[in-house]
Amino acid sequence: MGIRVLGTGSYLPPKVVTNEDIAKSLDTTDEWIYSHTGIHSRHVAGEGESTSTMAVKAAQAALESSGVKPEEIGLIVVATSTPDYNPFPSTACVVQGALGCVNAGAFDLQAACAGFVYALEQARGFVNFYPDKKAVVIGAEALTRILDWTDRSSCILFGDGAGAVVIGNDEPPGVASLKTKAHTILGADGKGAHFISRTGGCKDALPLAPTGIPAKTPASEPELVLMGHDVFAFAVRTLSKVARDLCEKLGTCPEELDRVFAHQANGRIIEAVARRMKLPLEKFWLNLETTANTSAASIPISLDQAVRSGELRDGMKIVMVGFGAGLTYGGTYCTWPEL
Repeated sequence: MGIRVLGTGSYLPPKVVTNEDIAKSLDTTDEWIYSHTGIHSRHVAGEGESTSTMAVKAAQAALESSGVKPEEIGLIVVATSTPDYNPFPSTACVVQGALGCVNAGAFDLQAACAGFVYALEQARGFVNFYPDKKAVVIGAEALTRILDWTDRSSCILFGDGAGAVVIGNDEPPGVASLKTKAHTILGADGKGAHFISRTGGCKDALPLAPTGIPAKTPASEPELVLMGHDVFAFAVRTLSKVARDLCEKLGTCPEELDRVFAHQANGRIIEAVARRMKLPLEKFWLNLETTANTSAASIPISLDQAVRSGELRDGMKIVMVGFGAGLTYGGTYCTWPEL
């Protein structure tokens, strides 16, 4: 009884770019990239693919595995930093139309790489108060579309893909919120906003024309800013603290966790978190060797892969934890598939 994940799905584009491919045009090697990141290859969205098309395929897989019909969905939340349009319409609305979820509200959520945890919590609240409805939560990114492929420090890190879950509730309104089946921490540290950013947007005013109205000027080319050392320190400190705090709030300890699904940002970050938490690395799900950093999609892709491989089973105690630009962070402790 209660709120639970009913099905999972994911999608990775068939086009794969290896470190060797990147090394053909940049001064780098597969050995260097792997030793610094834990990444060997990444999936790249091809012609005709976008954040919405990948999100639709992941959601369709999740709906199929859940046995839920599109018309039963009451809410679609898409966590993404790479929407199809800038800034509207929302990618979630495009997805809603493609899926045929005619009874669903839809919106995008932008919390960078922590976006899926944020989105899952929004949807959990929705099905808590509307138990007759189901929700689809999607993390989807086309990050390779916003990279500078001449910048060795950033282009090697990211990949494209989407992951989704369908969640539902079989308890009366408000009852599930009184139970401690799961616990979530959401947080942010805006003082570190400059650690990870992409320039552009509407922060700066346009110059005025002689008439006194804003002059239309060509937008400058956006630039990805990534302060690697600061991000690394924040990630290791925050991921381990969130996981520990989640366990403490539920009266347990990290050693009792069966699996940790951490955002797949960098293999060295996850290794450092494991050491800091004094947990064997085997407890951490790792797939970034072939997916790279898929931002908001990384946790739901990991969940789906773990479910379909039989490595995530009912009754397992897990933590999902992520961090991202903002700086944002969040984590959820649950006994799978209960939320």
